[in-house]
Amino acid sequence: MDIQTLCIHGCKDRYDNTGAVSVPIFQSATFAHPGVGMSTGFDYSRLQNPTREHLEKTLAALEGGADAMAFSSGMAAIAALMELFSPGDHIIASDDLYGGSHRLFHHISVKNGLKFDFVDTADIAQIEARITPPTRALFVETPTNPMMQVTNIATAARLAKAHGLLLIVDNTFLTPYFQRPLTLGADIVTHSGTKYLGGHNDTLAGFLVTADAGLSEKLRFIYKTTGACLAPLDSWLLIRGIKTLAVRMEHQQQSALTIAEWLSGQSMVKAVHFTGLPSHPGYAVSQKQASGFGAMISFETDNADTAKRILERVRVMQYAESLGGVETLITYPMLQTHADVPKTEREAKGINDRLLRLSVGLENADDLIADLEQAMEG
Repeated sequence: MDIQTLCIHGCKDRYDNTGAVSVPIFQSATFAHPGVGMSTGFDYSRLQNPTREHLEKTLAALEGGADAMAFSSGMAAIAALMELFSPGDHIIASDDLYGGSHRLFHHISVKNGLKFDFVDTADIAQIEARITPPTRALFVETPTNPMMQVTNIATAARLAKAHGLLLIVDNTFLTPYFQRPLTLGADIVTHSGTKYLGGHNDTLAGFLVTADAGLSEKLRFIYKTTGACLAPLDSWLLIRGIKTLAVRMEHQQQSALTIAEWLSGQSMVKAVHFTGLPSHPGYAVSQKQASGFGAMISFETDNADTAKRILERVRVMQYAESLGGVETLITYPMLQTHADVPKTEREAKGINDRLLRLSVGLENADDLIADLEQAMEG
């Protein structure tokens, strides 16, 4: 079945007999047993809920996975994922990470005894050089947030398999519509469902998708024990959002390419980071492993004053955190998404006072360009 159809009909299970086209919102914390030792398949919503199950089966189908778990946020999903590991275990991660992941790893996971090395995972030699006997996993963002570095997933998967490591891929930026890491050899995919999967900047969600039943069993135990499950109403909002994922991603990507090309010709812009530009270092790898480039752009202005002027003067775009929704959002990573990353580390990656991140929405591309143009002019 084509992925566009899967977005609409990813789960065929029905949970009532009314003929409702939209899956009902089962707003119930608990479910009655039909008899002693008997169950309808649903006992308590922390374990499972029919609305959430519909969503999880849909996402598992989209990613080509064995199972998916829906969490209350993307960070709740990653926090639960870290419970797979024990004190002393070592994880190699991308050095250009979403600031929330950076904060979790440095301030929570390290406290709990995990050890990390952060490398440019686009360079497979850097990953291999850091593998030691306690290494248990590779944690990769691709493209990375916010510098848009691209890791070759299949190459990383072969390396992970050779050393008995789990390969975990954060697929938030491209979604399964454009990239399916499990089919390239990854073991676990994570998403902030708040972003493109939800698509409307109206709810928080996170996902873990697994490639095999053994991993699913381990993660399901953690899931029910720690309890950060997605509520029924939020599950329904994600189901609704995914139905338009294909059309949104296509439109947003085309607009992003138009805007990235325009930005590349502006004298006040010194660098544009968009994987859909042939000049991007990860362009060839992206073409090979993904069916699209997404709609995230980072660009560096000529000075901090220009960056601040753009943020303060945009009228169609909105200066706000998050990404992936129908509204175009512009973000100042050094003050928002990556504020908790130490300044020296942040600036070494290029996350400085001149860098802006743009999540292109569904507005007309010409209107967005006109908005940037008037903001730059001051």
